[in-house]
Amino acid sequence: MAAMKPRTGEGPLEVTKEGRGIVMRVPLEGGGRLVVEMTPDEAQALSDALEGVVK
Repeated sequence: MAAMKPRTGEGPLEVTKEGRGIVMRVPLEGGGRLVVEMTPDEAQALSDALEGVVK
């Protein structure tokens, strides 16, 4: 049986390059993390979309 780990200290948003892909880890409210793996083209499209709403 897997050990239960407390969901504290999830940490900040992280983005790392792993191999040919880019991995984004987003902390979620209530604990845990959303992990998304994307290509560089998908990351650029996400960046462009976010830039349009953050300004």
